[in-house]
Amino acid sequence: MKEKILILGGNGFIGIHLIRKLRNIGYECFSLSLNKVDEKKREDNIYYLNADISDFLELKKVIGHIKYDYVVNLSGYVDHRSLKNGGLNVLNTHFGGLLNLLRIIDLDYVKKIVQIGSSDEYGNINSPQNEAMREEPISPYSLGKLSCTKLLRMLYLTEKLPVVIVRLFLVYGEGQGFNRFLPQIIKGCLKNEAFPTSEGNQIRDFCYVSDIVDGIIATIKSEQVNGHILNLASGQPIKIKSAIEKVVDIVGSGKPKFGQIKYRSNENLSLYADISKAQKLISWKPKIDFELGLKKTIDYYSKIIK
Repeated sequence: MKEKILILGGNGFIGIHLIRKLRNIGYECFSLSLNKVDEKKREDNIYYLNADISDFLELKKVIGHIKYDYVVNLSGYVDHRSLKNGGLNVLNTHFGGLLNLLRIIDLDYVKKIVQIGSSDEYGNINSPQNEAMREEPISPYSLGKLSCTKLLRMLYLTEKLPVVIVRLFLVYGEGQGFNRFLPQIIKGCLKNEAFPTSEGNQIRDFCYVSDIVDGIIATIKSEQVNGHILNLASGQPIKIKSAIEKVVDIVGSGKPKFGQIKYRSNENLSLYADISKAQKLISWKPKIDFELGLKKTIDYYSKIIK
């Protein structure tokens, strides 16, 4: 029998890429999302489930009748709102959703829970950030993610629950929503528009989605990573301004207006990963460099943006 794997957030950007590969290598895949997937976007041999992870009874009704071998938690969303401006809901969605999940799935049966964390958990710690650093969350979102990390680490240490926490930095590639950084820039350039940006002095770590998918699958298959936190990223620092200029250069058009958007309050201006732990434990490193990944991504958007 095929091993069953539940992907929460399976209809999101990373989730879609991940579930396709898991299906293709032989897993029985269950994709949970908040909203129903359009019939035209449904793919063969994937079970589509719908529930709000914040609603315990609804979630239990939808996923509670199946024993899953593996669970990948990609649920939630990036949202940098302050506590007084809606951040409490962000925190509750991430941490409360995980609590609901742990109450529902059969923890004695599951072989591995992969929690998708965030580089935001590091806060303003100096780069390159590594997994041994003490985190300093600077928003309800980063606190929510870190709370999930701490809960799962506690369950591993006290009850030997097989978990791994994967911290992602900036993931990009085909199919990412236009509310994210690179799709916004690519769209503006393809339309040859003038668009506002920050000064662009932030240093970031961009990793192509297929490399991230390979890393997540490697953690599913490895017993060495149980209880660990792993950075999955390129490990290569790139200035936001340089990334924008690279898009302009590849597309051949676009008019970025640097300095017209202020930096976020408490924004970490240098956020890139030390990936040596992932290289050691799961023999993983990215295969797609930034320029090649950008060309693939731009080619995708050029076919859907008129």
